[in-house]
Amino acid sequence: MRLRTFLIATLAALPATTLAATPTALGIFDGWGAFRDPATPRCYALAAPAATIGTPTVKGYASVGYWPKSRIRGQFYVRLSKARAPGRDLRLTIGSRRFILTGNGAHGWASDARMDAAIIAAMRSAPSMSVTSSTATGGAIADTYRLRGAATAIDAAALGCAKIR
Repeated sequence: MRLRTFLIATLAALPATTLAATPTALGIFDGWGAFRDPATPRCYALAAPAATIGTPTVKGYASVGYWPKSRIRGQFYVRLSKARAPGRDLRLTIGSRRFILTGNGAHGWASDARMDAAIIAAMRSAPSMSVTSSTATGGAIADTYRLRGAATAIDAAALGCAKIR
């Protein structure tokens, strides 16, 4: 229910022009959802953090996206629950794997397609992942995601855009 509320709130926050073609749910898999946006076209798997340290200032989420017309497959993206300080590392930990993400403010992503693939492979075999950094005031940022259902949602998103060229 929390994921559904999060997804509805996320869609409601989009500009009206974006909502002209509402994304279609491809499925909800435990804490992860898979969607297809025919307007872009793109498909993505999406989840809200299961836990956040402190009071969030924005709605954080993690996603894996597919943009077939741009030939982008399996691109990892995270929006933190708070903006991080400039120059601070953005660390993603999945099981025993650690990644330093690129990005700015509350946004983070893999530095290249090879890192995207490594992140997705790690997501498929771990129970959770966490994204950590610090704010400009020195506060901690730690968003934790459960990964149960992530692999299925990622596969559903990939299949949802498989025939688009």
